[in-house]
Amino acid sequence: MSLDVSPALLEKAERGEVSDAEFVTCVKESLPYAWEVITGVIADAEGAADGFADNETPPPSEAARGQLLRALASDAIRSGLERHFGVKLAFQNCHRVAVFKNSELDGDRYRAFVSPRGQLLNQSPELRDC
Repeated sequence: MSLDVSPALLEKAERGEVSDAEFVTCVKESLPYAWEVITGVIADAEGAADGFADNETPPPSEAARGQLLRALASDAIRSGLERHFGVKLAFQNCHRVAVFKNSELDGDRYRAFVSPRGQLLNQSPELRDC
């Protein structure tokens, strides 16, 4: 299961009344490792002169890796986090997360990161099992 959904939140979802804030709180509480990585990359990007940051540190465990994969592979979770933080998250392999300002999505750096070439250049034998 990807998220730990409280009975109250599930009931609200059944009625169609869930806000982005409630959803993001559920994500934060359910996937703490993924939250830590994503918020860390966002903070790094905000402090960087060029506004770019990425995480290249492999997760410390398979459980942590699973959290990151669930957060970024789910359209609802990923887009909810992007709306919440006002950024675009990009993902390679099983742990490389980058953050881009929405104004940079037409830029060379973003296009290079999400390109097939960028994915191929980010491969290594130790990442093949992730």
